[in-house]
Amino acid sequence: MNNSTNVDPSELAKFSELAHRWWDPNSEFRPLHEINPLRLSWIQEFTRLQDLQVLDVGCGGGILSEAMAREGAQVLGIDLATKSLRVAQLHALESGVKNVHYRECSVEALATQTPAQYDVVTCMEMLEHVPDFESVVQACSRLVKPGGWVFFSTLNRNPKSFLFAIVGAEFVLNLLPRGTHEYQKFIKPSELAQSCRASRLAQHSIRGLSYNPLTRRYWVSRDPSVNYWVATQKNAP
Repeated sequence: MNNSTNVDPSELAKFSELAHRWWDPNSEFRPLHEINPLRLSWIQEFTRLQDLQVLDVGCGGGILSEAMAREGAQVLGIDLATKSLRVAQLHALESGVKNVHYRECSVEALATQTPAQYDVVTCMEMLEHVPDFESVVQACSRLVKPGGWVFFSTLNRNPKSFLFAIVGAEFVLNLLPRGTHEYQKFIKPSELAQSCRASRLAQHSIRGLSYNPLTRRYWVSRDPSVNYWVATQKNAP
């Protein structure tokens, strides 16, 4: 797929309409605010962030980007949603976080410009929103240095995931706006693993993200049947 076409305009429009609410912890982005400490701790299980060059792919309003910058990383967040990036830039300015920067470009385009420039690449809650997830995986691999880490999170494709991530989260519990996810874009762990292997990314760990609607608590689990996270490392040439 052409680098410039690996984007769904309806997905960009969806997040652009909500851009002004990215940093409201009680908004539609509440789940991201609640899981962000878990995401950050999980990444730090594999690598320190202090003084590293980090790329956050599909950064949105910068929730994870800014958190990694606060840990001492030099962070570049990229996205194709202009309004979300403006919100991210403004929040970083207001918060005084100087070691995070944002750029409007695709991961494929950046991979042709600055290959092997990053110690860590994160691509969280993004793969299920693009037409060709394998193109994104390949680009992430090109951008990370040999021995560097690439972290992915996405949604499994199975009946349980449809029930929990779409019916439950969007229609019953109203955790997410209706239409946030499209089931056909969900990715089985085996499909992501195959794409990682083809891109010289060795999978080190797979974890699930679980949620209890009664206690409203998220936790990292060993159940990847709905949301799951994958830690990979770039093989040496």
